[in-house]
Amino acid sequence: MEQGTTARIGDHGFLSDCHTAALTTPDGTVDWMCVPRFDGPAFFAGILDPRGGGWTLEVEGAQPAGRVYLDDTLVLETLWRGTDVEVAVRDLLAVRRSDGDGTGLCPDGVLLRIVECRSGSTAVRSRLDARPDFGRAAPVWERVDGGLRETSGPLLSGAPAPGLAEDGVPEYRVELAEGDTAVFALDYLHGERRVGLGEGRALLRETLGTWRAWAARTDYDGVGATHVRRSALTLRGLLHEETGALVAAPTASLPEWPGGPRNWDYRYMWHRDGALVVLAFLRLGHSEEAGHYLRFLLSMCGHPSDWIPPVRAVDEEPPPREEELGHLAGYEGSRPVHVGNDAHFQHQLDVYGQILDAALCYEEATGGLGREDVEQLASIVDSACRLWREPDDGIWEVRSRPRHWTSSKVYAWVCLNRGIQLVTESGKKVDDAPLARWREEAEAIREEVLERGIDPENGSFTQSYGSSNTDGSLARIPLLGFLPGTDPRVLATLERVDEELGEDGCLVRRYDPERTDDGLGTPEGAFLLCSFDMVSALVLAGRGDEARERFEDLCGRSGQLGLHAEEMAADGTMLGNFPQAFTHLALIEAAINLDQAGDGEALHAWVRDRSGGQVRRRRNGRDG
Repeated sequence: MEQGTTARIGDHGFLSDCHTAALTTPDGTVDWMCVPRFDGPAFFAGILDPRGGGWTLEVEGAQPAGRVYLDDTLVLETLWRGTDVEVAVRDLLAVRRSDGDGTGLCPDGVLLRIVECRSGSTAVRSRLDARPDFGRAAPVWERVDGGLRETSGPLLSGAPAPGLAEDGVPEYRVELAEGDTAVFALDYLHGERRVGLGEGRALLRETLGTWRAWAARTDYDGVGATHVRRSALTLRGLLHEETGALVAAPTASLPEWPGGPRNWDYRYMWHRDGALVVLAFLRLGHSEEAGHYLRFLLSMCGHPSDWIPPVRAVDEEPPPREEELGHLAGYEGSRPVHVGNDAHFQHQLDVYGQILDAALCYEEATGGLGREDVEQLASIVDSACRLWREPDDGIWEVRSRPRHWTSSKVYAWVCLNRGIQLVTESGKKVDDAPLARWREEAEAIREEVLERGIDPENGSFTQSYGSSNTDGSLARIPLLGFLPGTDPRVLATLERVDEELGEDGCLVRRYDPERTDDGLGTPEGAFLLCSFDMVSALVLAGRGDEARERFEDLCGRSGQLGLHAEEMAADGTMLGNFPQAFTHLALIEAAINLDQAGDGEALHAWVRDRSGGQVRRRRNGRDG
């Protein structure tokens, strides 16, 4: 990547070994990678500043001519073509199947670049310009047997072995003729693995086989199957193998509007993803991943007596406090550059409903919760009973003031509704669960939302009590079962969201920043989660043809590799952190709703259909 140039967010490729991730540009530069894990300090940060470092690759006499993932994998192949030469570069973070049942993925800790000359002859040059700790530390390389080691730990090796250029930057130089292959390898995790040609090829075969075996278990061939399968792989790549945490995105500080201040660090796990993560993995045939994630989710909740922090790092610790990196220019000059995230200190009432919805679905589909789990979840319901009347910071984490967000209250109702079902239908009852109180509180929430959360002039739900503006999160009301999709209040809300927040036919912004008074007030792109949520809501509203048109339009705006960011401008430019779990989750939900169009939300309906016999057996006392 040339000094001063930045690849567009949506043009990046995504590599993962379920321990960390890397992004690659169309010209073959790795311009983002954190070590030793997703939320560690960046080793390459060129995406945020051309001076932030990257791993470049050049093929003499050839130019990049296209990229593809090798079928259902996260191995990315870039073709370079010239008049008399063709070279294929395969980039990957190496993984292998774990021991035991073979469903897990084990990271090898190696970023690998395999260069194969398919015709003609050429010279290849690759420079690894590392900038440890987001560029705050100067790299120091020392020669070791078979390679170069950076003092912070990573080891560079390959065939041929790397050398140091005159400016002290490690580089590979190799002449290749037809049939020749070179291997460049960075052991970022252990700092001891030296990879030659034979081992590099073996790592490639093992990585391809591992991803193909995982993808073969994905059970879906309905509407948008290609996009759903790519989304499933992307989500698996965002799932931290050791702990089960799913990071919202592998990047930090990519702007929600070019040049603006909405630049946040998303390399952590938010509870608000919870229900969709469990539902999507269960529905697509990956119950192990759903369970692994749910275990991490429950481990973070404890037995709350006050409030549940809405975000955690992948090791269950709070994320670092927010910090501005003034030495980085930011993507296209978008400053400040933030790392760390202070959302941990917010009160977000929706998380209680997300957790209970996820847990109930998992129990209904698998019966995998223990009695202690149900007791823990009952304590979360009790907390929601105590807290739902208080204002909170909301699902969008506004930084101005707490208020009574309508969507937060709906999720509080979800918490009580799912909690009641869990302790009455699972066969793992909590003896002292105050069911009568829960039912009273659930009805009180419902009555309050239908009284205070609706605009009396047009009958639509409002963003918060006493406000007159709408919010994209309100499209989820029918998806959560609070009201039917054909209820006049839902229909009025969808019309208003589309009228006030819709853009370019299929895009939906999450809210109006100025009218919301979110503490920033600056522009942002359309929120892709809300855009796919509108698809699902329209299906439930009986407007299937319109929903399908929107879905196809949105999927057509994905990057060349089928990846989606958090947000999008009206001209199709992707914005925000990338790839974004929330977007891919909502895509999967919308596809399945379209595929199984009926009068109920398809993911929850699938769980209920799957669990019907199990629930009846438990009620008859023959299970649990």
